Amino acid sequence: MHKRGWLAAAGLGLFLAGAGLPASERGRFELSVIVDGSTAAEYPFRDRTYIEALRGKSFSLRLHNPTGERVAVALSVDGLNVIDARRTTTGAATKWILGPGQTADIPGWQVSGQTSRRFFFTETARSYAKWIGDTRNVGVIEAVFFREKAPRVAPLWVAPSAPPRELSRDSAAGAAGETARGEAPQNKASAEARGSVSPMRESDSFAATGIGERTEFPVQWVRFEEDPVPAASIALRYEFRRELARLGVLPGEDELYARDRGRGFDRSYAPDPH
Repeated sequence: MHKRGWLAAAGLGLFLAGAGLPASERGRFELSVIVDGSTAAEYPFRDRTYIEALRGKSFSLRLHNPTGERVAVALSVDGLNVIDARRTTTGAATKWILGPGQTADIPGWQVSGQTSRRFFFTETARSYAKWIGDTRNVGVIEAVFFREKAPRVAPLWVAPSAPPRELSRDSAAGAAGETARGEAPQNKASAEARGSVSPMRESDSFAATGIGERTEFPVQWVRFEEDPVPAASIALRYEFRRELARLGVLPGEDELYARDRGRGFDRSYAPDPH
């Protein structure tokens, strides 16, 4: 049975339901990466939290609202909003809406009002961000939670104002329709069809997120007015194991990792090459 989602933009929002408890949390709000039905292991390192990207594996993003009220969640992967693939401020971002105590699993990039395309770990050169043309923030997943603004209570002696004008169905559908940015190529050949391909750089082999197979994920617009001050912000970084070892997050014998462990003094005399 497919979950139904609800979006929020300019007073509108997307609502989701799910199960399970994520791992990363700030003030009890939670975000976690789900791979093969299990929460991916997290590795706190310095002031960041990392997970290991498993090349070719699909994943979903689990959000949890622990409060007794609705919240809006701006959710981005590789710096791109997962609803419309735009790069904006968190306040301007189209958001997911979670009801009181709800947990939701977001399976992928929302390409229409009925369909999403699955997240999967891949190299930057084959990522959705590469196809979009903005790879500045690959390797980062972020969720920013907003509480609903308290309704303004009018004095009893003031006549009630007219109810707010409902946005037309066409407006909501149009905003959702903007997410369908065409068929994103998933291989180098398709990328070449869009123009010349620059020479491969080391950064092109780092972990990023691709846009995979289609999955049914219907969404519906709802009205939501958010408090402009975020209630919580959670960021996860992901890299392939080799890069995690190079950073020192995971143990390994990578050359850079070994170099970083070098010592200044080790011998009594200089060795004679003869």
